[in-house]
Amino acid sequence: MITAENIVAHELIGLRTEIIESTNSQIIGLNGTIINETKSMITISTINGTKMIPKSNSSWKFLVENKEIILNGSKIAKRPFDRIGGKT
Repeated sequence: MITAENIVAHELIGLRTEIIESTNSQIIGLNGTIINETKSMITISTINGTKMIPKSNSSWKFLVENKEIILNGSKIAKRPFDRIGGKT
C-alpha cells in the first residue's frame, strides 16, 4: 500500500498528480494522471492532452487514497527501477 512514508519506493504510474510549485510558472496547477515516467521526466495525461514535465524543477502533489502527499521532485528524480528497487 502506498503511504506518505513509502511513496518514493513505489510505482507512480496511474497516480493523480498536480504541480504545486515549479521554476516554470506556466505549469503550476497542471494536473492529471501519470501515464509514464523516466529518470528525469513524468508524462501526465491532462484534459488538454499529454504533457511531459521535468521532475526536478517542481514540487508534486499526489492523491493516494484521498490523501494529499507533497514531494519535491528531486526526491523522485531517479529511474523508476532504481527507486522501486531501493537503491538510494
